[in-house]
Amino acid sequence: MRAARSASARTFRASALLGIAALLCGSLLSGCGGSDDEAGSDSGSSAPDKLVLALVPSSNAKKIVDSAKPLTDYLSDQLDVEVSGTVTQDYTAAVEAIGSDQAQIAFLPVLPMEQAVDRYGATAALQVVRDGKTTYHTQFFTNDPDTFCSDKPTPGADDMLYCNGTGDVEDGPAGLDALKKVKGDTVAFVEQSSASGYIFPALDLKNVGIDVTDSADVKPLFTNAHDAAVLAVYGGQAPVGVSFDDARTLVVKDKPDVGKKVVVFALSEEIPNDGVVISKTLPADLQTKISDALIGYAKTKDGAKTLDELYEISEFAKADPQSLQIVKEAAEKLGLS
Repeated sequence: MRAARSASARTFRASALLGIAALLCGSLLSGCGGSDDEAGSDSGSSAPDKLVLALVPSSNAKKIVDSAKPLTDYLSDQLDVEVSGTVTQDYTAAVEAIGSDQAQIAFLPVLPMEQAVDRYGATAALQVVRDGKTTYHTQFFTNDPDTFCSDKPTPGADDMLYCNGTGDVEDGPAGLDALKKVKGDTVAFVEQSSASGYIFPALDLKNVGIDVTDSADVKPLFTNAHDAAVLAVYGGQAPVGVSFDDARTLVVKDKPDVGKKVVVFALSEEIPNDGVVISKTLPADLQTKISDALIGYAKTKDGAKTLDELYEISEFAKADPQSLQIVKEAAEKLGLS
């Protein structure tokens, strides 16, 4: 039986300190969509007077606001540079914040990390470690287990319900044959740039003959957050939804019966964890100091608590460039740039 696992908010699924939740790209970023030339000089430039950390809420933005301030205070102290934070509406806006130099550090899922590197020359600095792993997976869940479960749903160690063998394994894939039954249904996705909230589940559906871009096959409902996808299925707006594992715990406080009404029936293959990118406008020595400060912060008692509250991060590891390529290739198979 799988061990009880808390929700891993991987966005960065994953955010403001001083900003307001869900700001539109245009209102947050005067240079949204700016060119590479507008991003600033290379890493040989001088150190700035202040830095901005861009975060994207994977759940309640107010929680991110409250949770992140100790992190920016710590970075300000360690770097001897004022570090403030802002929230972006979504991953794309966070990438553009890096590209337009309105943010110099960003916590991002792996595809937006790759986009920041490819489009704007950002440095993929760190990857998140959770439960000793640098990978995770999508969970497919439903409010209609009679249709999607080939066996009786049973509780895992977290007392939430699983079927099709998904409760017996720590890693994916599992239960993917059941995806054939999704055809014609509404599916609650997160957003198109989310690896676990769209890209990998869309590929899994494609592999069983279901085209997520064909309304005859799937009626997509984009919720923009992992907890919102869970709530869409909980509330009956969609019979099937996807999120990281296990986003149900994000809403269990307000919806104590979510683990009974929303049943996990399939898991994707493993996906590289989210991570941290740093703008190319920063000097190389400052980029190193930022990475070292984040790694060190995770090892402190207060830092461990803050990072757990923020995105349920256990620690940081140096980023693996190959992990960016894996997700880039997956996105290309779906025609996503």
